[in-house]
Amino acid sequence: MPNSLRNTTVVITGASSGIGKAAAFAFAAQGANLVLGARRDEALFEVAEEAQRYGVHAIAVPSDVTDLEDMRQLASTAAQRFGGIDVWINNAGIGLVGPFADVPMESHRQVVETNLFGSMNGTHAVLPYFLDQQYGTLITNISFGAWIAPPFAAAYAASKAGIEGFTQSIRLELEDWPEIHVCDVFPAVIDTPGYQHGGNYMGKELKPGSPLVAPERVADAMVGLAKHPRRGVTVGAMAPVTKFMHTLAPALTEAVMSRALKHYFRRAAPAPYTHGSLFEPIRQGTGTSGGYRRQTSGGNVRSLTLAGLAAVASIAAVGALVRR
Repeated sequence: MPNSLRNTTVVITGASSGIGKAAAFAFAAQGANLVLGARRDEALFEVAEEAQRYGVHAIAVPSDVTDLEDMRQLASTAAQRFGGIDVWINNAGIGLVGPFADVPMESHRQVVETNLFGSMNGTHAVLPYFLDQQYGTLITNISFGAWIAPPFAAAYAASKAGIEGFTQSIRLELEDWPEIHVCDVFPAVIDTPGYQHGGNYMGKELKPGSPLVAPERVADAMVGLAKHPRRGVTVGAMAPVTKFMHTLAPALTEAVMSRALKHYFRRAAPAPYTHGSLFEPIRQGTGTSGGYRRQTSGGNVRSLTLAGLAAVASIAAVGALVRR
């Protein structure tokens, strides 16, 4: 890929809000032409219209990542309109929170269908074009949740760990095509509307606490990978720190995270049970940001987690030195 993205073709799934919307604007600012996919027609067309203000072409293709034919149509539209596909971003994702046994199995399945099979469907749709061209960059938005699984999010954790394994396998398959790149993004906790979209089976209000990362930082990381492809990047200090600590002291790291989250849910305000947008899109949450960085509530649980993780890091480092 050239350092300049001007006049390249970039396809982004989950582009109607959050990281996907931020990525659309970030790539448009680089002069790339866009083909945007998401389930929410009206919101998606608004993103495409805004992106065109950067002087680029932007096409909205309402589509569902759980439908392979939708992903094939998304790829076909991009190739026919612009003559090829330079970058494909598997970004669409969703989550749910709740005790595993209390959540309907169809809700767990929908999370895996959207996150894991959604990424697989997108990859399956675009790879024939990359192989025919003998170049292209696949960027998949995963999560640091692929490395450490929080309680009450079993399906989400399973899907994210599965995506990492999937992209590793695809990367090895494509070793004979040096100009086809498979890149992963591992964001920490991001301030997006995704907390409004996910299923809530806890009966508690979901509010992420600080430190929260702006979705624009993830979008910038994606632009960086498109310009200079590499295996993967993290976004937000919590992602690499948590991975490091979990590697050195897995049981202690898991205990700190689990206790902090359980403490939060004991104190959180009541909220209705909802499927969110698991099965049908909802109108709420069409911005890039969820607005949580402006709020202070919820910060205590995050601060508690950070303090605990810092302690884990110290203990693990001392233990490593003693073993040496």
